[in-house]
Amino acid sequence: MLAIFLSVTYLLTLAVLSFNQYMPTMLFIFIISLNVLSFLFYLLDKYKAKNGYWRIKESTLHFLSLLGGWPGAAIAQQGLKHKNRKKSFQIRYWLTVMANIAVLTTLLYFSHGANKQW
Repeated sequence: MLAIFLSVTYLLTLAVLSFNQYMPTMLFIFIISLNVLSFLFYLLDKYKAKNGYWRIKESTLHFLSLLGGWPGAAIAQQGLKHKNRKKSFQIRYWLTVMANIAVLTTLLYFSHGANKQW
């Protein structure tokens, strides 16, 4: 549940930042698109796992998370019950979440925070 809470909070925060022009609208749209894509990749991988097909590489799923699709991945992991029990996968997933938040926070700080009070 923590992952879902963080995901919703993160996406709402990005929406507010975009609406108040602290973040480019196109970046927000890109991140939302990555989240939809990430969810769909998890859905496809779950389907492939159930039906014995070649699976999507874990590195691909992590790459989508790192690019900004981690909330979609969290929702897929919880909602689809997919990749949510494998400890090594979860460690890498949470590292992508932390890296993504750190990079975005740094970018926002240097583009707005250094010169403006929030």
